[in-house]
Amino acid sequence: MLESVYEFLLAQGMAEPLAARLTMVADIVAILLLAFVADKVVKRIIVRGVGTLAVRSTSHWDDAIMQRRAVHRLAHLAPAIVVYHFAGSALEGYEAWTTIIRQGCLLYILLLAALVADGVLNAAVDILRASKLSRDVPLTSFVQVIKLIVYCVAAVAGLSLVLGKSPVLLLSGLGAMTAVLMLVFKDPILGFVGGVQLSANQMVAPGDWIEMPKYGADGDVLEVGLTSVKVQNFDNTITTIPTYALISESFKNWRGMSESGGRRIKRSIHIDMSSIRFCDEAMLARFATIRHMRAYIEGKQQEIADWNAGHDADDARPSNLRRLTNVGTFRAYIVAYLRHHPMIHQEMTLLVRHLESSAQGLPIEIYVFSRDTNWVRYEALQSDIFDHILATAPEFDLRVYQSPSGADVQDTVRLIRGAEETP
Repeated sequence: MLESVYEFLLAQGMAEPLAARLTMVADIVAILLLAFVADKVVKRIIVRGVGTLAVRSTSHWDDAIMQRRAVHRLAHLAPAIVVYHFAGSALEGYEAWTTIIRQGCLLYILLLAALVADGVLNAAVDILRASKLSRDVPLTSFVQVIKLIVYCVAAVAGLSLVLGKSPVLLLSGLGAMTAVLMLVFKDPILGFVGGVQLSANQMVAPGDWIEMPKYGADGDVLEVGLTSVKVQNFDNTITTIPTYALISESFKNWRGMSESGGRRIKRSIHIDMSSIRFCDEAMLARFATIRHMRAYIEGKQQEIADWNAGHDADDARPSNLRRLTNVGTFRAYIVAYLRHHPMIHQEMTLLVRHLESSAQGLPIEIYVFSRDTNWVRYEALQSDIFDHILATAPEFDLRVYQSPSGADVQDTVRLIRGAEETP
């Protein structure tokens, strides 16, 4: 057809050089128009067709590929192939321009191939994130390494294309730059090594709750990357930690707590020691009416009576007798209360003990595990338990210790003044 254009221009009396140039311009315009049409056809027919099939399909991998635009990027190959194929015939006699344009097309194709591979790898990560594998393997770290290799290969291939040299020669030349490359890629190399170690030792995975005070991290791991780990703190801020820091430094991972099904409650209340006393019969009768306490008190009374009888204890010397105390009975009540609590894990440690007394009174520590590891519900359960314990202490004639406040001082002063004014 273009030969016909050339002959037509000659028939119109146009000079051969001018007719040849106009024919070449027409050839270039036709190629560009064909490339434009190829781009539109591929996008409208192939891309839309694949997108429709992906929507109708029940599988998820094709949806991920479409969302990552891998097919859209692949469609851009059509105009580059058209230009590369027809450039030689359109620019016949202009070998230098033909070479430049074809090299440009090849570089463009290399770039598109790298971008398509990038999209496919991102889609693979999206697909695998829903599987258990994503918790055991730092997918993002490995994918980033593969991306780095893909782009490096594309860069070497592009450079060899421009320079007209074999990629093997370029790679051998890069061997002499190993020290420079190690310096440039120090963080990715350390991050990759750290990611492999984290994966092999199952130290951290997306979804884990970790604490690393040095970096201000206290929250859930979002992503384990090649050079950094993203942590979403509980105030919704994002903290970035170097991947290798999780290998070289200490951090706390709460995964064991989550997997065990129990979350520890470890907290103390302080009893005013001036309120601690032996129990008399009236107190024991009153304590026996409290739920879960009758069997304990009756058993203890029998045990103590047998011991006193066996040791000839003299009632005239109370110090020689074994007797129940209100604080010991209160401690037994807390144990019984926790043993019957539906949200306390009965298969894990359940301990109520005295700690060393201090100026703040006698600490009674509760050491148990909650069945619910959810932070909000765990805190609510812990608060409910201590609300109940603090409110129950007066029933055992015990006072919870607290440092004197301004109101206490005012009450004391008021009592002293009232005593002085009394005749």
